[in-house]
Amino acid sequence: MMEDFFKVKSPAEVAELRHGITRVESETVPLAEAWGRVLAEAVVPGEDLPPFARSTMDGFAVQAASTFGASEGSPAYLEVLGSVAMGEVPDFTVGNGQAARISTGGMLPRGADAVVMIEHTAAVDDTMIEVYRSVAPGGHVIRAGEDYARDQVALPAGIRLRAQETGLLAALGNEEVTVYRRPLVGIISTGDEVVPISRRPGPGQIRDVNSYSLAAMVRACGGRPKTYGIVADNFDALSSTLTRAADECDMVLISGGSSVGVRDFTIEALSSLPDCRILVHGISISPGKPTILAMAGGKALWGLPGHITSAMVVFRVIVQPFIEHAAGLARPTAVRRLPARLTRNLASAQGRVDYVRVRLTEKNGELLAEPLLGKSGLINTLVRADGLVEIDVNAEGLDRDSLVMVRPV
Repeated sequence: MMEDFFKVKSPAEVAELRHGITRVESETVPLAEAWGRVLAEAVVPGEDLPPFARSTMDGFAVQAASTFGASEGSPAYLEVLGSVAMGEVPDFTVGNGQAARISTGGMLPRGADAVVMIEHTAAVDDTMIEVYRSVAPGGHVIRAGEDYARDQVALPAGIRLRAQETGLLAALGNEEVTVYRRPLVGIISTGDEVVPISRRPGPGQIRDVNSYSLAAMVRACGGRPKTYGIVADNFDALSSTLTRAADECDMVLISGGSSVGVRDFTIEALSSLPDCRILVHGISISPGKPTILAMAGGKALWGLPGHITSAMVVFRVIVQPFIEHAAGLARPTAVRRLPARLTRNLASAQGRVDYVRVRLTEKNGELLAEPLLGKSGLINTLVRADGLVEIDVNAEGLDRDSLVMVRPV
């Protein structure tokens, strides 16, 4: 397999490979626990929403034709039949030349097809009002089924449930909802130099930062992390841990061991798994070029760079859409980008996509993007960063004062 080293793929080519991984199974959860989950089945209401025509204003329910031509100089005079109380089903019919008091959300009586705002009326006496402005049929009214009609798809499968979708499900009476379960993502940290965070590093050693950072990012995009501890640079140890993680999890991240080196056994360990194929070893991005992607049994197995900045950039740009696909999302989460003005020149090498960490500041109502340049082993550039600026594969760099789009991190 070593001949496959650094057969580099573009980020776009790698992204297409996510369609080859298997989605997780579905489960039913209480609606109160559904926020942030991915809907596994389309929601088709068995009733209209709202189930009755209702007012959107405080005013009078009328037949719209009764108000045609009304003005302050020539008002329409309407007989007031009574009032519609909230939560009440009116037992009377509004005819031509008649009206009924109604509050916002109240049910329209039979015969009424519009609501006149109370501001456009004046009382003549207890049983008569003047209307100073005409209203069109359907004015200030939500018709039955206007929000969502029965037997039509209200929510498609494959969307992440936000507060608004959760509210819709509540409005439709769904106490439970069928969602995809959260993908279980195994995280293996490798390297003889890596020690637990509880230990003070000795000469040549570093604490296991990556397991914690990657676990946080897995949670943020809808997965459940499962850490497998630190594995030494030993083929048997890594192979054994990888086999267990691949069996127990829906995806595996190996932190470290992706670069060329005599003590890196990631490729060999991946290749030892049954029916495992190495799909990628090298992505044309910086930082993060020596990233590995393998596939076994419909599961994505990643070898991420050991340097924390590289690992986190690769996760954000490359790995996250794979987790979201496994989680059932119909399409990756739309990447929000903020326009900002670059504060200095940035050089770049053609043939790769560069992701530069930037800090955002505001001056005279405009966002400024200040590059935070540093080596991929320095976490401070990410701690201080508000986002990433992408430099295209064919660009030689960006000029100061260029308008760039910043991807928040």
